[in-house]
Amino acid sequence: MNNDYIKSLIEKGKRIDGRNLEDFRKVVIETGVSKNASGSARCKLGETEVIVGVKFDVGEPYPDSPDEGTIIVTAELIPLASPDFESGPPSPKSVELARIVDRGIRESECIDFKKLCIRKGEKIWMAYIDIYPLNDDGNLVDASVLAALKALQEAKFPKLVDDKVDHESKTKEGLKLSRLPILTTVYKISNQLLVDVNSKEEKAIDARLSISVADGNIHALQKGGDTPLTLDEIKRMIDIAMKKEKELVKFLK
Repeated sequence: MNNDYIKSLIEKGKRIDGRNLEDFRKVVIETGVSKNASGSARCKLGETEVIVGVKFDVGEPYPDSPDEGTIIVTAELIPLASPDFESGPPSPKSVELARIVDRGIRESECIDFKKLCIRKGEKIWMAYIDIYPLNDDGNLVDASVLAALKALQEAKFPKLVDDKVDHESKTKEGLKLSRLPILTTVYKISNQLLVDVNSKEEKAIDARLSISVADGNIHALQKGGDTPLTLDEIKRMIDIAMKKEKELVKFLK
């Protein structure tokens, strides 16, 4: 199926799988998919499937924030998930995926980093958020954010004994997210805007804008694709993301 055919359909407001332009595929979120993680979740958007694990460990604070813990987000794009992924060092796509997830969480301030401080200037909790796509059928980034937020909601701190982490023993204490920054990536193909593209549509996009929204407020934006966006298109994309936040946040509550 070539890009010209996909574009011709979308120009008429149609999609190859019959969805409307602003419809997401079926969303399924599961928790507890890894017994070794502090918290874990799987998100499926249609055939796209992502697992996210959260693991807490102890580290030293940064000099400019001695009383704050932190998050560290990584994404591993393995060949199992897509023929376009290769083994080896992180690709630009994996770096961008991790960065978008990190920014949405960090900039929304949904985690109070001060509550991750164990001893000011000495010890902090570091939350490692690891993203593992199992199948890439498009729109990995939105699926990854949903899985990451659910994994963070489920995560429980391990026991700390003499400043050493006992990963075998979880406490009942978890992170309290003050808000849920939902990411919606709005794609531009020809003269149309659409959401949740599948892998065939993804190859035909001209531009995209990933918009992180929590409680109706924008916290982060990430532009992708070679084609510039007009101010009117950006406004329309934001309007779509605002609507989708209200729909998608329900899967996390």
